[in-house]
Amino acid sequence: MLTSEATGHISLQAKPQIPIQKAFPRVASPSPSPEMEAARESMAALVDAGLHDCAQTLGCFLVSSATASNEAGMSMKVESLVLHGDALHGEKEYRRALSAYKQAMQYSKSIPRQATGNTRSSGTATGRSPSPNSCSLAALNENEVKFKIALCHTALREHREALQEMEGIPSKARTLKMNLMLGKLYRISRNNRAAAVCYKECLRQCPYIFEAITALAEMGLSSKEFSLIFSQAPNRGSKVPGDSLDAQRWWNRYVEAQCCIASHDYKGGGLDIYLDLMQRFPNNVHILLEIAKVRLIDPNIMTYMDEYAILLKSKSDYTKLNKLVHDMLHIDPARPETCLALAALWERKDERKALTYAEKSLRVDDRHITGYIMKGNLHLLLNRPDLAVTDFRGAQELRADLRSYQGLVRAYLALSKCKDALFTAREAMKVMHQSAKALKLVGDVHAISSSGREKARKFYESAIRLEPGFLGAALALADLHVVEGRNKEAVLLLERHLRQCADDSLHIKLAQVYAATNMLSDALSHYQSALRINPHNEAAKKGLERLEKQMKGVDPDAPEEDEENEADDVDGDQDDAELL
Repeated sequence: MLTSEATGHISLQAKPQIPIQKAFPRVASPSPSPEMEAARESMAALVDAGLHDCAQTLGCFLVSSATASNEAGMSMKVESLVLHGDALHGEKEYRRALSAYKQAMQYSKSIPRQATGNTRSSGTATGRSPSPNSCSLAALNENEVKFKIALCHTALREHREALQEMEGIPSKARTLKMNLMLGKLYRISRNNRAAAVCYKECLRQCPYIFEAITALAEMGLSSKEFSLIFSQAPNRGSKVPGDSLDAQRWWNRYVEAQCCIASHDYKGGGLDIYLDLMQRFPNNVHILLEIAKVRLIDPNIMTYMDEYAILLKSKSDYTKLNKLVHDMLHIDPARPETCLALAALWERKDERKALTYAEKSLRVDDRHITGYIMKGNLHLLLNRPDLAVTDFRGAQELRADLRSYQGLVRAYLALSKCKDALFTAREAMKVMHQSAKALKLVGDVHAISSSGREKARKFYESAIRLEPGFLGAALALADLHVVEGRNKEAVLLLERHLRQCADDSLHIKLAQVYAATNMLSDALSHYQSALRINPHNEAAKKGLERLEKQMKGVDPDAPEEDEENEADDVDGDQDDAELL
């Protein structure tokens, strides 16, 4: 889903001249100096790279420099103000960003019209000025700046002001992101008719706008009406492929599910469609969460709730997991989903008891794939990779998916069968071609040996190129950098991904790298950031506890005096009711 804090790239066309402010003495400056032009180009590069702190500091110099008296100088002044606003927005200094954008608009409007001609429209702007002495100047793209002003108002929860700014953009000049923003603002102001117009226009430009689909379904649009809108989309890459009936079918089914849920048709409609889509897209987190939402309305739903339990366990959200298991035990304790949810809950405390529940799920239903996956992972935790191989093979016989390949690779590596692990990873690549996760799996095998690390690096980098947001490959590549002593490269890689996605796992990995290089205060900051994002994260809690010992000068690996006593106090026979 698009967020309201995404900043569009600056757009500028020919920049006009404005009078020198009377508060300052006139400075004779025929054109911006090459040094200032180079600084502006550097600032644009910093903004593009997401280095907003550096960019906004440089912007302070650019926007406070003496204003040139010719068109090129005024053009650079306006563009510098917009860039400064972009940098401040990236730093979440929305009030200051608003001021910078409004100053840019004011400067632009006070330039004689003949200097800009008719270039103040929404035409695509370069965002870069030509040579300062050039006569072909680009004008400020006022519609883009208005959109940025609206983004700032929205971030400050000033929705009325944001709406006024957006309504000042002509309808024909609105881009996809502008229509989506305007649709949100109209919904907030309870103008559903105007919101529907904006959302429909979004889908005409690109059918895969999930937020627009959900909003229109909630407004009562039918699946037939959606099909009509999709048919009006221009013939380009974003259109649902007409020559691929399979692709069109699953998307239409997803839209139909959204319509069913919005009209409160759960069991006979929306849920059944989601379950059907799960067969087409196994382990799809988005669909799992949609099913979980349906469960909030109908708590008796059991299908795929074991997958939801595993998802909650991976997020260390044991409060929700506890509640889920409690509900499932009351609905039907004999279902395989209930057994696996219990296994997920017990895994943290007693891996052997968790294994008994995974085995029980397969006695209830020997074709339950998740049961084999769970059992295999537990055998790996219990240091029985030989048994894990059998479990993951059992899952593959029913349906080969990524989890079974990942499990097999881990099991073969634990058995030091590197050739079998590599063969399995390559097989995954053949079955799931164009899969970043399969590429990463091959990299994992190569990374085991020092001679294969260069190949591993190439596979990890290929996975990131194929799927730039794939954190698994980024974390694995960072580990590889650390192993080879390239801590600086690891930090730069992780920070780059952190600017794109504030994820707790990235903060934890950064904290580990900083702790290993004895930069303990930086490590502390990142562990705290991880816990702010996910207060339940066990790895962050343990890392923070270990770090605090280091900061006190205590060996974090030294056993505590009462550690053995605590282990003896664990009651292995604790029943489910007590655990819950």
